[in-house]
Amino acid sequence: MDLSQLLSGLAGLSGINNQAEEVVEETVEVDQIDGQPLVERTMLIEDHPDFNYMEGAEDRVYEKEIMNPNWHKLLVFDLLEHNEIDYDQILIVDADTIVHPDCPNFFDISEYKFCAVPNYGSYDWVIRGMEIYSKYVFEGFMFDWWEHFNSGFMIINKKHKSLFKEILDFYLNNQELLVGLQEKFGVGTDQPVINFFIQKNKVDLNLLPYKYNMMEMYMKEIVTPDLLFTKIGYVYHFNAGLPKVTEEREDLYWMRKTYESLYGDKI
Repeated sequence: MDLSQLLSGLAGLSGINNQAEEVVEETVEVDQIDGQPLVERTMLIEDHPDFNYMEGAEDRVYEKEIMNPNWHKLLVFDLLEHNEIDYDQILIVDADTIVHPDCPNFFDISEYKFCAVPNYGSYDWVIRGMEIYSKYVFEGFMFDWWEHFNSGFMIINKKHKSLFKEILDFYLNNQELLVGLQEKFGVGTDQPVINFFIQKNKVDLNLLPYKYNMMEMYMKEIVTPDLLFTKIGYVYHFNAGLPKVTEEREDLYWMRKTYESLYGDKI
C-alpha cells in the first residue's frame, strides 16, 4: 500500500484509515486543510474558554503562551469531525518524520488498540521524566519504564476520543504546574503526560517494533551518507541530534535528503 501521502494535522502529520479500510492520501501544507486556510476551518471548542481564534495563525489553535504546539495533537478528533472527515483509525506522526513509500499498512497490525513504539533512546531522560511527573503530578503513580512510548507515532481510534479530551482538559487545568516542571527539570511535554494517562486508565496498549518509529537514529549509528536507516525500517523520526553536514539545520538537511531519495520530485 502506498503511504506516500499523509493527512497533515496540527502538531504533525496524521494518516487516516476509514471504515472502508482505505488510507486517505492527501498532501497538505501545515497552514491549510483541503486547500483552505487552517484558521478558516478551525473549530471553536466551547468547553475550553482559553481557546483563542487568532486571525492569521497558521499552525496554532491556542496561543503559544497557553499551549506548546506538541499538545495540539490532542485536538485531532475535533479537527477531523469539524471538517466532516470520516475515520476509523488515525495515525498521528510528528512533523519531523518521514514514512517510507513501501511501509506496510500499520493499521492492519493495530489490533484496534492504542499503538505506539517504546522510547528507544535516552533512558536517563525517560526515567528522570517519569520520576518527576510521578512525584509532582501523578501522586506517586509509576509504571514500567520499558512501556514508556514515544508520542511521535501513535495510532488511535474513536475509543480514544474521550481520553484525548481528558488529557487536554488536564493540561488546561494544570498548565502552570506542567510548564513549570518542564522548564525547571527539562522533562518532556506531552509525551510523559499521555503515557501516564494511558497507564492510569489501563488503556489497551499495543507496543509496535522500532521500525515504525525510528527515533534517535544518530545514537544507533545508522544516519549515514547512504541512508542506512532506510534499509532497516519504515518510519524515520529525525529527532535528538543528527550529524552536521552543511550550514542547513541538521534535521532539515537529513529530512530533505531522505525525502528526495525516497520520493524524488514528488514534492
